[in-house]
Amino acid sequence: MKLLAVEDARTRMLAEIAALPPETVALAHATGRVLAQDVAAVRDQPPFDASAMDGWAVRAADTPGELAIIGESAAGHGFAGAVGPGEAVRIFTGAAIPDGCDAVVIQEDAQGDGDRVRVPATPPAQHRRPAGGDFRAGAVLLEAGVLIDPWRLSLAAAAGCAELSVGRRPRVAVLATGEEIVEAPATPGPFQIYNSGSDALAAMIAGCGGLPTTAKPVRDTLEATVQALRTADAELIVTLGGASVGDHDLVREAAEALGLSLRVASVAVRPGKPTFFGVLGDGRRLLGLPGNPASAFVCAELFLKPILAAYQGAPARVRTISALAAGPLAANGPREHWMRARLAFEDGTIRATPYSDQDSSLVSVFAGADALLRRPPGAPSAAMGEPVEVLPLARV
Repeated sequence: MKLLAVEDARTRMLAEIAALPPETVALAHATGRVLAQDVAAVRDQPPFDASAMDGWAVRAADTPGELAIIGESAAGHGFAGAVGPGEAVRIFTGAAIPDGCDAVVIQEDAQGDGDRVRVPATPPAQHRRPAGGDFRAGAVLLEAGVLIDPWRLSLAAAAGCAELSVGRRPRVAVLATGEEIVEAPATPGPFQIYNSGSDALAAMIAGCGGLPTTAKPVRDTLEATVQALRTADAELIVTLGGASVGDHDLVREAAEALGLSLRVASVAVRPGKPTFFGVLGDGRRLLGLPGNPASAFVCAELFLKPILAAYQGAPARVRTISALAAGPLAANGPREHWMRARLAFEDGTIRATPYSDQDSSLVSVFAGADALLRRPPGAPSAAMGEPVEVLPLARV
């Protein structure tokens, strides 16, 4: 099998992924979705000059002085008239500044007495929010491809959107294989372990906008594996285990029986070398992940997450940041190594410490890690304090 570099493998996978047709959802249901069309402003925000404080709307040229109070402007209920020389209007935060006024005197700086108010010298534009100060009509506020979060949802609402066009969620079938795994609360046999991958991978998929389904672990027979792949109702099938070439690794053979066209046979990555990707005869995509949890989840970060993003029309990239090695690092071998690591923030510096045991079966290590530290192929040893590349993991 030809080993592909991580970037080359990801490029080949993404070449087979097209964004799904968009759908329209109510604004309240758009959080966590990927925007499919730009959102543009239909009017200025604010649509009028507004007060930033409670106080009095005045003409700066009339200050300092004693002014006649001729009315009130409140949020949603502006003053209908115009303000002339020697006049002021009581105003509240967010209210429209009346015609003729160009400044606001905050109430703490003024002295009101009946229908008169004494104000200090005030420069023009004091405490005034200009019309269009947030955004102008026609401005593109959100571009297609961004993930809608609560802050962007607020911006879309401010633009008057009641609904948004978003990328459709891809349907993803998660299939775990292997005689050695059982589902809790069943009692495992003497040579079996609990399935720690399916539900966790489904949770990751859901968190990335996919619609996951899981099935009971598939037994190690060719017939069972072919049947599980044939009946998976999804755009993308993700298998756990059976991805290598051992006597009991049957996923590739079963996929070949369904017309598999292999795009990636194996990846020069550690952990996760047996990872493969292809297209079945009916057009469904298949991502085969190793069974060991660390291998599966490292490759899910490197390949599955970008694939899910591409299905939804989002940028399909792996975002790393720079950190400093918290200790010495040994030279790396020929495969790109993504080491589970802990991050620490000290005096404005990010430091990364890889776990001493990187065995791909250790679920506890991945649960404690908050980053993957990348070691390029053939990287020489690194001293403490040298820069390293890390991929932060989603942690609350």
